[in-house]
Amino acid sequence: MGATATDRLLGRAPGPMQFVRSVLFTAYFIVSACLWGTFMALCFFLPYRAQFALARGWARGVLFMLERLCALKFVIEGREHIPAGNHIIMSKHTSAWETVALFVIFPPQVWVLKRELLWIPFMGWGLKLLKPIAINRGAGHRAVNQVIEQGTERLASGLWVIIFPEGTRVTAGDTRKYGVSGALLATATGRLVVPVAHNAGKFWPRRGVLKKPGTIRVIIGEPIASAGKDARDLNEEIRQAIEGGVARTEQPIAQP
Repeated sequence: MGATATDRLLGRAPGPMQFVRSVLFTAYFIVSACLWGTFMALCFFLPYRAQFALARGWARGVLFMLERLCALKFVIEGREHIPAGNHIIMSKHTSAWETVALFVIFPPQVWVLKRELLWIPFMGWGLKLLKPIAINRGAGHRAVNQVIEQGTERLASGLWVIIFPEGTRVTAGDTRKYGVSGALLATATGRLVVPVAHNAGKFWPRRGVLKKPGTIRVIIGEPIASAGKDARDLNEEIRQAIEGGVARTEQPIAQP
């Protein structure tokens, strides 16, 4: 018997065909990422916003195929909280899903990521052209300073900066210590921080091939002001906003 609508919403009861569909999607994801990276490399001469448009187009295609093959959709709450201008996004990181979806949800952006991702053949070529802040996570204070210096430059050029404050993907339901580099960047520049929570890790886990059918819930929180705040206090405010949003994803969606 197939999964019920409730089962799909809660990410339960994937059958054998769901695994087959997940394998097909994973193959599509890998091949399309390699083709995208190669095409991006050939288009190195394009201005940044054109390159970002190519990345967003690839991301839309991935999300389309994810829905068609794996019956995995998403809903967004709080779009009205995205402020004018360009600011800092700090997001929960439990899946590869958000590394794709944020391209579609937010305006032109750059990412703070580990430098090793740029060494991946094909895909790394495309990532490098998107002006990431590629850090050595073992560099300690030097990595923090790099986030502040390069993040300030990217913000001044009109781009958003996306940071995963836990530094790496965590298992759905878990949390790690929030790094302070994003809060330091915010206090140094006076930019707002937009907290993003989701439950993608329940459907697209950090390990394994299986993608569970259902609906990922994304919650964009109210922007958090940074001006005049201590970075550690701000970091705790951000943590509470993100983790509170994650808790909300487990609650029923309020009906109008």
